[in-house]
Amino acid sequence: MSNWKKTLERLMTGQSDASIGYDEVCQLLSRLGYIGKQSGSHNIFRKPGFDLINLQNSGGKAKSYQVRQVREQLRKQGLP
Repeated sequence: MSNWKKTLERLMTGQSDASIGYDEVCQLLSRLGYIGKQSGSHNIFRKPGFDLINLQNSGGKAKSYQVRQVREQLRKQGLP
C-alpha cells in the first residue's frame, strides 16, 4: 500500500489525529487534486466545488482540529 493511501486510512479512521504529520496531509491533499498555496504560516488548499482547507504546521504535525476538518471535507467527497 502506498504512503498516501496509508495516510488516508489513518486520517479517515480518526484514531490518531494528533500524530498525523503536516507534510503527510499536504501530500495527501495534493494527491487528491487540491491545489496548495502558502500564505504566511498557513497552507491553504483549494479544490473547485469544495470548501477551503487551511493547515498549519505545529512542530512537524498537523493540528488535530484541522485533521478533523480535512476528514469532514473528504467525507463530503464520498471518500470512506
